[in-house]
This record gives sequence, structure tokens and C-alpha cells, in this order.
Amino acid sequence: MYPFIRLAWQFLLHRNSTSLSVGETHHSQHYCLPWDVDLWLELNNGRTLSIYDMGRLPMAKRSGLLAALRRRGWGLTIAGSSVRYRKRIRVFDKIEMRSRAICADHRFIYLEQSMWVRGTCAGHALYRTAVTNAHGIVSTDHILAELGPETTLPEIPNWVDAWITAEDLRPWPPM
Repeated sequence: MYPFIRLAWQFLLHRNSTSLSVGETHHSQHYCLPWDVDLWLELNNGRTLSIYDMGRLPMAKRSGLLAALRRRGWGLTIAGSSVRYRKRIRVFDKIEMRSRAICADHRFIYLEQSMWVRGTCAGHALYRTAVTNAHGIVSTDHILAELGPETTLPEIPNWVDAWITAEDLRPWPPM
């Protein structure tokens, strides 16, 4: 089951946090709990994505994106992701998560998140996200304008651009 209570807890914890400019890093703390693990008592890869939600959504709230979605009746979706797992996260480990928007193109906003355990990076995720309305994907120009005229994102870094290119080369539909 999706960890709704833990997500609500993160919103409660960060309810008085200062606003974030788009591109600033949101820091959050989480724990790997017994219901998050697989047979080897390590954080399950599927649950990892749900725990990343618990950093990404409060970040979106702090940046004003969730308020803009509500105002405009827009939705938010993940259009692609790439996750690196580099260190095991075991039951009861404390996780420091870092979440930030890093760039955008005309359709997508790219986010990165990382999980840190005892000062070591345990995993990193790159997300391609989209804001949607009844007609499809909302352009990032409209989103950034809704967040404020001073809102900008940096140019697309080379490593993200290479991922976008690789995604474009990937066949669809697969197989």
C-alpha cells in the first residue's frame, strides 16, 4: 500500500519550512521501516520510488508548484525515470534525501533526488516530469510563468541531455 500517512507526515514536518526557489534543494529525513524491505532486509526497489515521492512532493509544495496545480486544475505525472542503486539501505537505516529541479525543456521538468545513509550516497534518481491538463502536457513556459515571472531553470546539463537523447532512441512501443 502507498505510504499516505508517511507522506502526510512529511507535509506536516515541512509546513513551516521557507519557500524554495525552483532549483533549490529540499532536504528531508526518512527511515527504512520493516514494511519497506525485501527478503534480504534491504529497501525494496519499488518502495524506493515511493519514498522518493515523500521528498519530491513536499519540494513541489515549497516551490509553489502544488498551489499552481490546484489553482489551474493541472495534474502532475512522471514521464520517465532512471534510478541508480549504489549502496544497500537496510531496515531502520536513517535516510537523508535531497530533491531538486535541475532543468527543463519545452515539455518536461527534470528533477534529481538522492538518498544518503551515514554520509554516503546510496542512490540517485533522475525524473522527467510533466504537468498535465485536459488537453495533454502543459508547456514549461506556462508552468514557470504561473510560478512567477522571475522563475527560471538552468540550461540542461550534458549528462541529462545524453539521457534525453538515449530515451528518444529507445523504441516505442517496446518489444
